[in-house]
Amino acid sequence: MSKFDYLRLADVIAAEIASGTLKPGDRLPPQRSFAYERKIAVSTASRVYTELLRRGLVVGEIGRGTFVSGDARRGTAAPADPHGARIDLEFNYPLLPTQSAMIAKSLQGMERPDVLDVALRPIASIGTSTARAVSAQFLARSGWTPNPDQIVFTANGRQCIAAALAAIVPTGGRCGVEALTYPFVKGIAARLGITLVPLAMDDDGVRPDAVQKAHREARLSALYIQPVIHNPLGITMPPARRADLLRVVEKLGLPVIEDAVYSFLDDDAPLAALAPESCVVLDSLSKKVAPGLALGMIVAPPRLRESIMASVRSGGWTASGYALAAGQQLMDDGTVAELSRLKRIDATKRQQLAAKCLSGFDIQANGRSYHLWLTLPSHWRSQTFVAAAARRDIALTPSTTFAVAPGHAPNAVRLALGAPTIEQLETGLQTLAGVLNAREEDFDSTE
Repeated sequence: MSKFDYLRLADVIAAEIASGTLKPGDRLPPQRSFAYERKIAVSTASRVYTELLRRGLVVGEIGRGTFVSGDARRGTAAPADPHGARIDLEFNYPLLPTQSAMIAKSLQGMERPDVLDVALRPIASIGTSTARAVSAQFLARSGWTPNPDQIVFTANGRQCIAAALAAIVPTGGRCGVEALTYPFVKGIAARLGITLVPLAMDDDGVRPDAVQKAHREARLSALYIQPVIHNPLGITMPPARRADLLRVVEKLGLPVIEDAVYSFLDDDAPLAALAPESCVVLDSLSKKVAPGLALGMIVAPPRLRESIMASVRSGGWTASGYALAAGQQLMDDGTVAELSRLKRIDATKRQQLAAKCLSGFDIQANGRSYHLWLTLPSHWRSQTFVAAAARRDIALTPSTTFAVAPGHAPNAVRLALGAPTIEQLETGLQTLAGVLNAREEDFDSTE
């Protein structure tokens, strides 16, 4: 068998998944059995399974086997694009009924030719002095106000992550991350040639001793963490843990890239308030405003600002002039602040509903967050539970999506609460409670 035949065989299995011959949650045979059935070497079978895993079509669970992914349309290891499920508990973009009218009111006048003439011109990664001043004031928290000259703009939050990693971590370098983390950082790091090192966590967030251990094993170049409303666990790092962690990273000389995209839902200042020379703060408008109006903001220490600016330019990640002008207007007139206030209220209401509907199940949640972590009963596996939900037209995310180390995902799922209407959310949560109470084999027998 030629070295490319494993790809052709992977395509055959992918076609069986696409056609529905293999359904979400179906278990593939052990690799030795697969090799025997297909009359191939076990090493070739291993390459086939690895390729299917890379495409995101299957998920391997230690001690359980290999299963068809909960959404067979996924072709990569990153989360899929939004796919129109009736009840979307997968994508966490909170939308309020009144927000479009609020945004439209704020942006009145931007259609004028003189305004567009300025907004449609090319801009630098640092935007304008006015945009930086407005952004700095908006990002300020109690005990922390960034200097406007620290701010660099990108087109969205993901580009903030890419620019910061590219500027700070060399190709081939190692970056410590929480063992469960924002999924897209995995793909970004892979494209930049950066190795992500999973760091053990507890109820207070990433453990300082895990950082020390990872650095001793092989030098880390930086940390990427989410200290406020961690995705997917909802943890906000308490003061004592912040102090302990910063003592370690400053002793080791490690820059900290802190993703603050959900910080608008909480009152805590970023780690940069305690260690301004060590921390790079990333934020964006997509959650606060809407996914279609994105603007990324990086607050960089002076020593890293030039390299981050160069990274934004070379990566092609500079924000558009129109997005910058719109974001500046929305922040300056208080629209983003009001949207943030309303979304805080909305998130709390949704968490209360989730706690009621999922009472008796093992959930981990921050009462201010737009997501929660559901540990499944022992009679369910995460991937087959996702598949069972998909058959009820409910989309949610398995733990494997967030796990940095393959095969080390807990038996859990994340529920994103922000996208459905309250009525849809209640229906979806009640449906999931019913599925949770059924046994996996009983559920499958009714399909």
